[in-house]
Amino acid sequence: MQRKTITVGGVTVGGGAPIVIQSMTNTQTDDVAATLSQIRRLEAAGCEIVRLAVPDMNAARAFGQIREQVSLPLVADIHFDYRLALEAVAAGADKIRINPGNIGDPDRVRQVAEACARKGLPIRIGVNGGSLERDIVATFGHTPEAMVESALGHIALLNRFDFDNICLSVKSSSVPDTVAAYRLLHRRTGYPLHLGVTEAGTTYMGTVKSAIGIGSLLLDGIGDTIRVSLTDDPVEEIRAAKAILQSVGLRRFGPDIVSCPTCGRCQIDLIPLAEEVERRLEGMDRKITVAVMGCAVNGPGEASAADFGIAGGKGEGLLFRHGEIVGKVPMDELVDALMMLVTET
Repeated sequence: MQRKTITVGGVTVGGGAPIVIQSMTNTQTDDVAATLSQIRRLEAAGCEIVRLAVPDMNAARAFGQIREQVSLPLVADIHFDYRLALEAVAAGADKIRINPGNIGDPDRVRQVAEACARKGLPIRIGVNGGSLERDIVATFGHTPEAMVESALGHIALLNRFDFDNICLSVKSSSVPDTVAAYRLLHRRTGYPLHLGVTEAGTTYMGTVKSAIGIGSLLLDGIGDTIRVSLTDDPVEEIRAAKAILQSVGLRRFGPDIVSCPTCGRCQIDLIPLAEEVERRLEGMDRKITVAVMGCAVNGPGEASAADFGIAGGKGEGLLFRHGEIVGKVPMDELVDALMMLVTET
């Protein structure tokens, strides 16, 4: 099946383009200063599209003020009131996220579709497992099939008004249901897919759930843009998204750190050592692999694919490059020696 693309403020989503990282502000949108501050922090962290809640007309009007002051593509998140979508389109939104089914009368959906069509804006149909239509739940229950049927019904509604500039999401707080729904939707449609596990939780568990759900789909070749949903500072969502994309080999954002879990053979205090290496490499944009290993067993041999690395001994460690040992230094000099090797090579 041919895969479609959409364009969000100049960013291509779908059709084999690099997976795009999204997040959503958690400020009150009508607090323009706070929202602008958070958007700029998200952009600095690597966010490529940001979504803003538009729950009322004050937020819709503020959206326009925000749009004038940022270059990042902005998505207006709309529920229930079609007039908010129309206002957001007029205010300069780059994409509208709605559930056509909760907008009400089909004529209201038509007005939103026509307003987006005039400006060439895509619409994301966002289906959540916890808020499905009653008739679909009655037929399919709370299942992956129900989410997909809801999405297909919303597509048909937009298609009635000759609108097909669409992106889809089918999110659940259940990882298995989310993965199953996206796999089914991928087989049945060619629209770009926005991946995520909704209401995933706080940073630790939310990142685990998102890594399993989003990562599984990405490894299947499914998905075009991702949002990691965390109960935390949205910047943490960007860090997690970048880590997921780097871990599955789809994008690189800097050094990849390989470190062993330690065991009884380890004669060096490896945990703080690895943490210090990670801290020192943060923000570096070189696409290299750095190994921090605890002993000779897991040293240059197992980490031979790394560009640079250290392997612990008793109070000292080996320094190596591409599997070749280049020196032996005391433990308290290991990180400095490693960083010198990395920066000078």
